[in-house]
Amino acid sequence: MKHIVSYVRPFLPKMLLGFVVKFGGTVMDLFLPLLLSAIIDDIVPTGSRKMILLAGLLMLVCSVLAILGNITANRIAARVARDTTEKIRNDLFKKISYLSARQLDAFTVPSLESRLTSDTYNIHQMVGMFQRLGVRAPCLLIGGVVMTFMMEPVLTLVLIAVMPFIAVSVWLITRRGIPLYNDQQLRTDDMTRVVRENAQGIRIIKALGKERAERERFDSANGALNRAEKHAALNMALTSPLMNAFLNTGLVAVILVGAVRVNGGLSETGKIIAFTSYFTIILNALMSVTRIFIMSSRGIASANRIGEVLDAPEDMTPDSAYAPSPDFAPDNSTPKIEFDHVTFSYNGVKPDVEDVSFTLMPGQTLGIIGPTGAGKTTLVALLMRQYDADSGSVRIDGVDVRSMSRDEISKKFGAAFQNDFLFADTIRTNLDFGRGLSDEDLLRAAEFAQASPVLEEKPGGLDFELAIKGANLSGGQKQRMILSRALAGNPEILVLDDSSSALDYATDARLRMAIRQNFTEKSETTSVIVAQRISSILHSDLILVLEDGRVTGRGTHEELLGTCPLYREISESQMGGALLE
Repeated sequence: MKHIVSYVRPFLPKMLLGFVVKFGGTVMDLFLPLLLSAIIDDIVPTGSRKMILLAGLLMLVCSVLAILGNITANRIAARVARDTTEKIRNDLFKKISYLSARQLDAFTVPSLESRLTSDTYNIHQMVGMFQRLGVRAPCLLIGGVVMTFMMEPVLTLVLIAVMPFIAVSVWLITRRGIPLYNDQQLRTDDMTRVVRENAQGIRIIKALGKERAERERFDSANGALNRAEKHAALNMALTSPLMNAFLNTGLVAVILVGAVRVNGGLSETGKIIAFTSYFTIILNALMSVTRIFIMSSRGIASANRIGEVLDAPEDMTPDSAYAPSPDFAPDNSTPKIEFDHVTFSYNGVKPDVEDVSFTLMPGQTLGIIGPTGAGKTTLVALLMRQYDADSGSVRIDGVDVRSMSRDEISKKFGAAFQNDFLFADTIRTNLDFGRGLSDEDLLRAAEFAQASPVLEEKPGGLDFELAIKGANLSGGQKQRMILSRALAGNPEILVLDDSSSALDYATDARLRMAIRQNFTEKSETTSVIVAQRISSILHSDLILVLEDGRVTGRGTHEELLGTCPLYREISESQMGGALLE
């Protein structure tokens, strides 16, 4: 909740203005029953039409001022809520963008999406409602009690007697509301995850006719959310009936006591009518206070979830303990990439890669192959410092990656992954990726990635608008766009993680030839290629064969054919163009 206060603080002057205007409009509302009482008890008996008209005109002026004040204050409240929420969303999105891979795994992407959407919406509602009702409701409540006390102290004491029961009821119910709304948001996360997975996998779902199974899965998640919402709503819904019961009990008592007092000449009819009007005002004010408590319960739960992300410690920062000595300078004998007895586990239980060691000199190519789940992509993640090794070290140019900043590492790499993404934007924007590259660089990269035919085919070339996730491109065309993006920055280290699986053999061969001639040999780009095809890593300077996270074979293609049974089996299974699945 402390974060919300800090975001609202810059808008305090504007909020104060809104509160003052709202207070003025509320005071006008409070004067209306008092004027009505004066007209009935004091002015009407005089028989003066002029005084009656003047009093009526005064009531009209008060009503107009109340309406104008409330409208103005509500507009100010809406702007403050909008601007506050916009700032929260911007900062939350920025924080999410810089979370480490391990932190993303802990929060989960669907949960972060929910926090960025529904939770910020709840904050918007809470900030807006607090400004609209946070002044008006207490003023009407306190002002109504004061006005009634000035008019009829005895009847006011009857009304006040029920207030403690209302306060205790609201406090007890609201106390249960926050954990219930927390649970509701967790169920929202689950449903968001199911929707997200279905949106991403809609083609395979349709291809395999699994719509019914997915509907059942969604129904399960939606049902859990419905039950959580129902539980929270039923709990909070107790507030209004209890308040009405207590207030109506008080109203009955007020009417009975009032009737006795009027009959005994201790009070007047106009005062009783005004008192019932104030009673209605007090009732509405209490209902508004209840709405504030309900919305605050929901908003506080959402604020806590947002705060968890904003308070997440900065991860994967440069660690000076691993920094090289000041006089260190890489030379021709320094490996470009070095893994030194690296072990890593995602869950901290079973190693996903274990005791992996190798060196790669500048301009060399590393090929990594192995069955699914062997740890191939994990090695790439450790190299790019998406995760830190549990033991051992990963070095680039002789420097431990744990001592390098995020920017230092990212500038060295060009990467293309099998399940990479394309924005719903122009091809130029997708290839440039915010790096400020020239069209010449982009066209050159597209030529090397065998994507030039795609640009020639699409109207507008680089200005062609891609659909979401590149849906208006074929699988092979998307991969060539992704490869073009990786090559466009002329990287020091090129990482290709199963990024040519959708290319035919001829296109794949031309791609590898272009990379070898224009990057590896010409600019000494060091390449790391994760592949399922032997042909994709055939000419690598070093090939690692992974199985269950361990290196079971290393060497060139020819060496592995004679020393590694698994590699030989893979090679034989792909004879004639067959792929290992």
